Amino acid sequence: MAETAAADFHARQRAFTAHLRDPDRCPAPSDIEDRRMGIYRELIFNNLESLLSANFPVIHRLLPEDHWKSLVRDFLIRHRARTPLFTELAQEFLDFLSNERAGKDSDPPFLLELAHYEWIELALLISDEEPDLTGVDPNGDLLSGSPVLSPLAWPLTYRFPVYRIAPDLQPAEAPGEPTHLVAYRTRSDRVEFMETNAVTQRLLALLQEVPVSSGYGHLNQIAAELSHPAPEQVLEFGARLLEELRARGVLLGTRRSPP
Repeated sequence: MAETAAADFHARQRAFTAHLRDPDRCPAPSDIEDRRMGIYRELIFNNLESLLSANFPVIHRLLPEDHWKSLVRDFLIRHRARTPLFTELAQEFLDFLSNERAGKDSDPPFLLELAHYEWIELALLISDEEPDLTGVDPNGDLLSGSPVLSPLAWPLTYRFPVYRIAPDLQPAEAPGEPTHLVAYRTRSDRVEFMETNAVTQRLLALLQEVPVSSGYGHLNQIAAELSHPAPEQVLEFGARLLEELRARGVLLGTRRSPP
């Protein structure tokens, strides 16, 4: 008897929540007044819509209202979140766009990349990562020493110019060249973005892949990869770039030699 009652209770719970997710296709439990169910329907949807519009303000502004609400409803119907934390809701929405919504013809072609760009700001802001300055010389020579990349500096590459997209600028096709950015959290806990190019992105990748190499070593490798006719120009440009990255907090300094 107890098992039957428990199974019935769970079935009623599933019917109740299925209706809240998808009221057009899942009927409400017959013994609950529709006025009461309406309160729950509005509460669930409106709270979710409010949280998502706060996390993705650009997407919210540029999509027509019906399209935006349809997107939120689709997320509510199809996605099963793995966390109860509101701060991780944006990540869940990004997962939904990547794995369950991808390829929807009515969506703008830049939707996923724009969502990722908007999510990055929150992700960096709440990241538990903290720069470890142990063994770092903040004033070290970035050319002769080994530059140290901040764990709160994230190189990004998009097909679309996501930082420029707005209601009056919505490209239908990706331009010929990708958009390169670095998102980073400053010492004052502000998230900023720096537009870069393919050479800078390659330098940041080398700093991650070969952290013990010197600034000279990284820049010489880039000059060789480019088959640049005047490698000294790459070194001159790279020296200025490394200093700018340090000033912004993208680089912490140089690795100290062990005693």
